[in-house]
Amino acid sequence: MAQPTHDRTPTSRLLSLAYNKSSAAIYQRLQENGITDTRPSHGNVMEHLAFDDGLRLKDLATRAGITPQSMGQFVDELEDLGYVERRSDPDDRRAKRIHVTRKGKRSNQVEWKVVGEVEAALETLLGKKRLAELRKSLAKITESLT
Repeated sequence: MAQPTHDRTPTSRLLSLAYNKSSAAIYQRLQENGITDTRPSHGNVMEHLAFDDGLRLKDLATRAGITPQSMGQFVDELEDLGYVERRSDPDDRRAKRIHVTRKGKRSNQVEWKVVGEVEAALETLLGKKRLAELRKSLAKITESLT
């Protein structure tokens, strides 16, 4: 596959390519660290629950920017693998909340280690100052575009 010409490639495409590359690096390192039964798409669940355990499926889907049906499939798969579990919502007995299990918490610990390794590689590539500027710019984009 030909590499994009960066001066003519839309910024959104470059962001997507960078995200895909960093996600692939994280997934590869997870595999190297013994997390071999998940798929990259499961990160759509696990990364959000790492910050806010006990979300409803619809909220998880919204945060990940995917359909509730797709999120439901990922949650089902992770539940079958023992990483998450559904529990009754104390505020609404009809609803369920998704929680990380003990196995999922161990996986998240490995993931944080791996993410740190990828962050260190980015710092080596860009330098500390440029990485900080990039993070600041990405946060600004995230906060301003709706």
